[in-house]
Order: sequence, then structure tokens, then C-alpha cells
Amino acid sequence: MTMSVPERNSGSEGKEEESEDESEILEESPCGRWQKRKEQISQGNVPGVESASLAMDTEEGVEVVWNEVLFNDRKVFKAQEEKIKEMFENLMQVEHPNIVKFHKYWLDMKESRARVIFITEYMSSGSLKQFLKKTKKNHKTMNVKAWKRWCTQILSALSYLHSCEPPIIHGNLTCDTIFIQHNGLIKIGSVWHRLFVNVFPEASVHGKVRPNRDEQRNLHFFSPEYGLAEDDYAIDIFSFGICALEMAVLEIQANGDAVVSKEAITNAGQSLEDPLMREFTQSCVRHEAKQRPTAHDLLFHRVLFEVHSLKLLAAHCLISNQYLLPENCVEEKTKSFDPNGLMAEIKHGNRPGVQLKYSHVSPLELDKFLEDVKNGIYPLMNFASSRPHPVPRALSLSHEQVETAKSPTPEPQEAESRKVIQMHCNLESNEEGTKTHLSLFLKMDDKLHRQLSCDILPTDSSKDLANELVHYAFISEEDCGKLAGFLEDALTRHKGKALASGITQ
Repeated sequence: MTMSVPERNSGSEGKEEESEDESEILEESPCGRWQKRKEQISQGNVPGVESASLAMDTEEGVEVVWNEVLFNDRKVFKAQEEKIKEMFENLMQVEHPNIVKFHKYWLDMKESRARVIFITEYMSSGSLKQFLKKTKKNHKTMNVKAWKRWCTQILSALSYLHSCEPPIIHGNLTCDTIFIQHNGLIKIGSVWHRLFVNVFPEASVHGKVRPNRDEQRNLHFFSPEYGLAEDDYAIDIFSFGICALEMAVLEIQANGDAVVSKEAITNAGQSLEDPLMREFTQSCVRHEAKQRPTAHDLLFHRVLFEVHSLKLLAAHCLISNQYLLPENCVEEKTKSFDPNGLMAEIKHGNRPGVQLKYSHVSPLELDKFLEDVKNGIYPLMNFASSRPHPVPRALSLSHEQVETAKSPTPEPQEAESRKVIQMHCNLESNEEGTKTHLSLFLKMDDKLHRQLSCDILPTDSSKDLANELVHYAFISEEDCGKLAGFLEDALTRHKGKALASGITQ
């Protein structure tokens, strides 16, 4: 969701007051994991959200945002309950490194009113708008490489949303709903703005539900056709074009007017020295929606497109298959290399060749690069997705298309979202060869690792055993396929070795 960094008191006295008052625990989630604090956060333009507070994730030890939607009429809430549950279940399926994470939700019903509480990722470094203001205040200009990297990350997120079937339209992309972390990672928030507008009935919830376009300073982010026609990817592209322009010039001057005019936008675009950057931004803000390019097309624009280096491709391959590798394998491998050893050589017929030695690569820089790739700072933008995107059906349904719930449904089951980082398998046969003991260790990203073991008979099918172990592993659906293949391969190889040993004897 959209989150702005709260203004904190300066000085030691202010910090002490904050620690005493704002860190006070007001409420806990039913599972005890999330603890709501007193400190409020400005949520920006999120329909229906009555309040947003800082909270603590006691499992991960990080700050998150505790959001609340309050219903005045419990009967109205019951009528909408099934639709609301479906919406929040779908929100939990949206996962991309450049999109603010939606963690959890639950319902809280009292006699007179009802609440929907949901937990979202907290972007502690602030919004892109705040960063651009600070940069301008320090009389600095935007670095072109950083501009390209940020545009690529935003477009990667939009391309992900628009490629879902049916497409997910953001509908509220501004510099206030884009966040930047200290390592340069960009994330877009308020992704579910249009969905909230369609699902939450305006008369039954506190706070504004309709799009908050009356904020004059953000009107120029909205396309001419916004609200007049059916939602389309083109409204997001227009908003992105204004964001890209503001990133390049730091601020589009309103010249004393309450609203940024079309003339001011045109003048800002013309002020760009790079003709490719001018062409890029102008293509996004064309008046005719049909003439605007898609997010996927923009990733291939000459100003952004580049052939990925072998280094980046190898890094993505390593991160994608990390679960197959031993822990700290990169560190151990780099230690074993001779610094003066030859890593690669480029030979030329008529001139001296180029030699690349292991000493030319810093292990610390390599670790940082891999971490940045893992976090989503360098996405692979020129390839099709390796797996289908989740398709949150309700995200694209209008208020009229979704039927009103007639009866309450069972409480939603929590989907497993934790990832397997590494898999280790050990197989030991007894002396008679009548059975084999299997030990499986799964290293999880939440540090709550899993360890399974069982005895295997020679007649057992490798595929059946793999599928049975997957059933008891309690891991995500994506990791289930990887684990099944990993186990089947390990069991088949072990049986092959045992057979070979028996033939040799």
C-alpha cells in the first residue's frame, strides 16, 4: 500500500519521547506475530483506509504497516464479506520485487461495527517525491544511469501487472506512491487502488473511497481519459511518463499555479538534453491513449534497452537455482581460486589479446552485486517470464461485475509464501541393502528450517516417494515442483550407485 515516512522529532529529547509514546503496543494480531504501535503513518491516497500505524513483525524483527478499514454497518459488511475475502486472498498472490509486499489480513467483527486489518511492507526510506525534493534542495542533478535503472524497475513492475490475465491496472501511479530504498531498489505502492475503489462501498466505510484526484498537486499524473473511459494500461503509461519526467528534471514547475499545466509538462520535456530521453517521455504522455506504448515496449526503447552482460545473466541463473547449491558456495569458491590464475582470455590475430585474472574480481563487489540482483535492482527485462504470473481475478473486476455475497464463507486458509533457499539430501543404506534412510533438510528464507526423514525400501518408486515427501514438507507450490525433481533425481542416482556396486561385487 502507499506509505509515507512519518516526520520524526529531531534531537535526543524528541527521540526519547518517541520511544516512550509512539512505540507503545496498542494491539496484537490473533496469531501474535504483528504488534500495532501508536505511531501513525500518512497513507496517502488509499481508498477506504481509516488509519495506518507502524507495527512490528515479531518473527522477522522488522517494521511493517498496520492498515485498518472500518465499516459503520455490520450488516453491510456481512453482505460484502465474501467479496472482501476474495479480494484480499488475491492481493496475497501479487508478488514482484518492485511492488510493495502485502503480507496478511484478518477480519475483526464487533456487535456494532466491523474492521478489516491488513499488513503491508513498510518502506522506511521514503517516497520518490521526498528523494527528488532533497536532491533538488542540495542543488544536484539526476544521474542518468540511476534514472535508467529506476525507469527499468518501475516498468518491470507495470509489465508484470499488465501481463496478468485479465490485466491489473494500477490507476494511482505518482511520485508519492513510488518508494526508494537505501540500496536503490524501487517499489511501487498503492497497487490495489482501483480494486479498493470497486470493492468497498462508499457509504459503509469511514474515510474517502473514491479516487482522491482533488489533490491539486497530483492532477498532472492522471491521463486526460482517466475516469471517463474503461481502465486501460494506457492510464498507467501516462502516469509513468510524468514520473519519468519528474525524475529527470527533479520537479515540473507549476509557475505559481495550483495545477501543473500541459505547457509546463511540455517545457519540462523539451528541457531534456538527451533526444532519446525526450522521445521516451513524450511517447508516454501522448494525448491519444491508443498511441502510447506498452510497458513491455518501453523496456525495449533505445534509451533503456541494453544487451544483458554475461555477468548479469549468470547472476540471475545462480539466484534462481540457489536452492541446489551448498551454503556460502560463492564465498568458498572464490577463496579456492589463485588470484593470479587466468579466468578468461580474448585473443586477437593482429594485436595482443586481453587476459582476465581472478584478482580482477573483488569478492566483496561480487557479493554485493548478487545481493542487488536478488533484491530486484537489476531485473532481466528482455526475456519472457519463466513461469505464469498469478492471476488475481478479482483485481480486475468492477464493482458491478462482482456479485454480492449472500452468506459468510469459512475463514481463509493461509497460503504458504515462504521460500526454500537451499535443499540438502543425505541417503544411507544399511549393510544388507534392504532399506535406505533418507534425511532431507530444507533451509527456509524465514529461518524456520524444516528437517524430514524416512526409510525407503528398494521396491519403492522414486517419483512416488518424492511426491509423498513434498506433501509433508509444507512449502509453497512453486518450491514443491523443484523439491520433487530434486528428490527424484537424488533417489534415482542413489539406486543407480547401489546397483552398480552390486554388479561390481
